[in-house]
Amino acid sequence: MSKPPAGPPDIHSEEFLHSLMRRQLRLSVACAAMFLLVLLGLPLANYFLPELMATRVGGFTLTWLVVGVLFFPFVWVIAYVFIKRSIALEDAEVAEVTRGNGAANGAGKNP
Repeated sequence: MSKPPAGPPDIHSEEFLHSLMRRQLRLSVACAAMFLLVLLGLPLANYFLPELMATRVGGFTLTWLVVGVLFFPFVWVIAYVFIKRSIALEDAEVAEVTRGNGAANGAGKNP
């Protein structure tokens, strides 16, 4: 059996890509769940809490305030969190592969 050649870590390997894709899938599902919670929560709030949702806030009913003003910033926040977290996942995967490859080649030892 021959050893793989020493060199830079292969961040394009199948194992690396599958691990990253699994973590990003979990992140995507979490962000989609938050979006659906708000999207489906508004009609449920209108059904179960009609008095509260009919409350006037700044000239709008609370329902229209949520739909017309607060919904889109919430979507932007979800998108921002998704992008930042996705980049962090990619960086963590690269650091893990680099750390694992460095230790395997003896580069992780202290002099």
